[in-house]
Amino acid sequence: MLRYLPFLLIIALTIYAFIDCLNTPEEEVKHLPKVVWVIIILLFSIVGPVVWLFAGKKRAAAGGGRPRRTQWVAPDDNPEFLKRLRDEQEKDRGKDRDKDRDKDKGSD
Repeated sequence: MLRYLPFLLIIALTIYAFIDCLNTPEEEVKHLPKVVWVIIILLFSIVGPVVWLFAGKKRAAAGGGRPRRTQWVAPDDNPEFLKRLRDEQEKDRGKDRDKDRDKDKGSD
């Protein structure tokens, strides 16, 4: 069983690199077109996947600050939404005060 392990690891590495290459957006692929990378990964079973993992894709810099959010943000985490909500509440309070003043003036 252990003698099959190296072959299984090579196949797993190739499959991982192949799927990673296919899922990588074209603008993040470095040095060669994406199609060429796929061919290299499939033709050169050990070298191709290793080269793809180290040189074929733009990687995020290690520890370089806070990552930018590109996905949907929950309303309670969105500062723009919270500001807009606060402004609307202040407008509603101002309208309520005006109504109370009108009522007080009308009862006099």
